[in-house]
Amino acid sequence: MDVFALSEAVRERKVSPVELVAQTLAAIESKNDQLNAYITICAEDARKEAAQAEADIMRGEWRGMWHGIPVAVKDMILTAGVRTTLGSKVFERFVPEQDATVVRKWKEAGAIVLGKTNTHEFAYGPTGDKSNFGPSRNPHNPQKITGGSSSGSGAAVAANLAYAALGTDTGGSVRIPAAACGIVGMKPTFGLVSKYGAFDLGYTLDHVGPMTQSVRDNAGLLNLLAGYDHNDPYSLSWPEEDYARLLGTAIRGKVIGVPHWYYQHVEGEIVQALQQVMEVYRELGAEVREVELSMMDELVEAQRITVQAEASAVHEKTLRDYAADLDQEVCERLLDSKEVRGYQYVQVQQRRGRLTASYNEVFAGVDVLLTPTLPILPTDIGQRTVMIGDYQDGVRPALLRLTAPTNFTGNPSLSVPCGFSKDGLPIGFQLIGKHGEEAKLYQFGYAYEQETRS
Repeated sequence: MDVFALSEAVRERKVSPVELVAQTLAAIESKNDQLNAYITICAEDARKEAAQAEADIMRGEWRGMWHGIPVAVKDMILTAGVRTTLGSKVFERFVPEQDATVVRKWKEAGAIVLGKTNTHEFAYGPTGDKSNFGPSRNPHNPQKITGGSSSGSGAAVAANLAYAALGTDTGGSVRIPAAACGIVGMKPTFGLVSKYGAFDLGYTLDHVGPMTQSVRDNAGLLNLLAGYDHNDPYSLSWPEEDYARLLGTAIRGKVIGVPHWYYQHVEGEIVQALQQVMEVYRELGAEVREVELSMMDELVEAQRITVQAEASAVHEKTLRDYAADLDQEVCERLLDSKEVRGYQYVQVQQRRGRLTASYNEVFAGVDVLLTPTLPILPTDIGQRTVMIGDYQDGVRPALLRLTAPTNFTGNPSLSVPCGFSKDGLPIGFQLIGKHGEEAKLYQFGYAYEQETRS
């Protein structure tokens, strides 16, 4: 039962928020020691809020689909009175005085925050296995990574330790764990969702996004999260819309672009899974067409320079005063980031508009792009190199390769599960659209999800 269906049962008083929270907390108690999805669990507060939600609903004061639903928040996002550690020893005792905008919205809608989920330290890593609190572990195989940096959020939703979770995404950190754990993750258009109260990693690359078990739930959560926030200097003042409005609408006659660049150095099982996805879309009446993106190598380099320069600026004081307290790998990455020169960053930002416009030219001929979310299956915890056929790659650059480009351009990108490898590891595909076309991505994701539902 997804949240849409569950919330109706709650509204009709067939399901109790108190029981939902009790069952989910029991699952956390049973599984969290193994999966390490949560850093902080707010059991007592959650039980009190569940009792209040149940009393409100019994009086007919139902607030909507999230009222009484147990959820989780990545530990990069501020929560009033609940510590926000950033996965780091430096912040292990930091307790914010206010909620991030997205947390405030969720609470006002009646959601019950069960706790704060694990994260790669400072969100600066796509593996999810470098946290002061230990690595999160993949529910499908605890020896494997969840992907990062929203590692605990991915594990929690996949293992039914929350009905939805918030993540942050600077180079793929919502979509990577979504694909690796077998759930749905959206990186919205840059600025669509306020990132006020989400700790920075890359000022012009950071996004807050929903992580859920179904496409429908994801669209429903984005409806809640989206909207202008004067506290976020990058926030977009766009008209309110319903991102679920195209769910169930046929995709017959639509055109899906398959960009060759995204299919280079991809593991065979993932290519095979994507071919099956293409066939499903063809059977639904869509045209699947190969397209070229000529600017990708320049765009990828520009994204690398941007994230390194901005992360270095964010963590200048951290490196100066607390380097000894950081995970060695994260510290080394921050030190490497300092090597980017100011003129390089400025030149990249001057080219950014041109590169983004060039990327978006492809949408003159297609509705969406279809790519793998990841070129590799989840690797072993601690593993740092991987063979893709006869091509050796680093695990970190491989995980980021297909997701990071749209953090630079700001295009919305949705990861949807599409089966498992022969060893039972999840595989996901990515749908990319024009700025502001989240509803179309959900339309395509939902069409696939419904067609393949067992």
